[in-house]
Amino acid sequence: MKAFNDLADFSIEEIKALVQLANRLDAHPEPEALKGKVLSLLFLSPSLRTLASFQAAMTRLGGGSFVISPDMSIHGLETRPGIVMDGTAAEHIREAVPVIASYGDALGIRAFAERKSLENDLAEVEFHAMTDLIETPYINMESAMNHPCQSLADWKTMDDLGVPDNGGKFVLSWAYHPMPLPLAVPAATLHMAAQRGMDVTVLRPEGFELPDALMQKALAAAALSGGSVTETADRKDAMQDAHVIYAKSWSSTRHYGDKIADKSLRENHLDWCVDEPWFENAQADCRFMHCLPVRRGVVVADEILDGPRSVVIPEARNRMLAQMAVLHQMLGGSS
Repeated sequence: MKAFNDLADFSIEEIKALVQLANRLDAHPEPEALKGKVLSLLFLSPSLRTLASFQAAMTRLGGGSFVISPDMSIHGLETRPGIVMDGTAAEHIREAVPVIASYGDALGIRAFAERKSLENDLAEVEFHAMTDLIETPYINMESAMNHPCQSLADWKTMDDLGVPDNGGKFVLSWAYHPMPLPLAVPAATLHMAAQRGMDVTVLRPEGFELPDALMQKALAAAALSGGSVTETADRKDAMQDAHVIYAKSWSSTRHYGDKIADKSLRENHLDWCVDEPWFENAQADCRFMHCLPVRRGVVVADEILDGPRSVVIPEARNRMLAQMAVLHQMLGGSS
């Protein structure tokens, strides 16, 4: 495996094999599988689970890792091409990324969307500008429009719970958040559930429709898997017979990059906080999923997050296990 960038790059059979490998490594550890291997980790945006889970994964497989972040280890990182570097940044990605990559056997990169141009973010301009500089195997730890590590863990979580693939109903719901957030998780989650063969409903208020390019990608995945994809603002209809609700806030695509207009729109939807009445028409054991971090009382009520519907903690642990499987495949462990 030269790159783990998008679940769309893999067949359903290949994804299922990674999930099976994650299960095997959990049940039967291989503490020397990656002995002597080094994972370079470049964080241009912060994280708790991604950072800790990758470091834990490498340690459990016998390898090592190191972290580079402009906020903690270097004196500013410039990303703009053709810039005269007479400001605060002391390093440019054209030198920094190849150097960081050269110190490891694989490179993980995490870089949020700039959220200035929807077209540029959909094209992953910033992320490709970095991966084009290296020949080292790399892992997308979250880019402008993707988060394959989260999605692989979410796939495994639903398998663990016995949530059906074909015939399972998956609701990806927008939730209120005081700030405009990236589209990476909702985009990746939408595609993952469609690729898994589920009947997916995107539940969102007007103005928070997902971009057509993301919807078309999910529809293509559903056509291959036997799933379906719909979009609605009707909460009751969306939650009918749902097996899973996956809550996540995202920026208004109608006002992409315009924080003032986005704020004005989202402030009309303070009631989009998941609580027990949302589940009235769902399956009795409908589960609540979220990638974390999550704002209590804003995105979801405490009674849901602390109750039996929530699987956010095992979902987070599966990040480590899913990434162990990816690293095992990428860095030479036996399959």
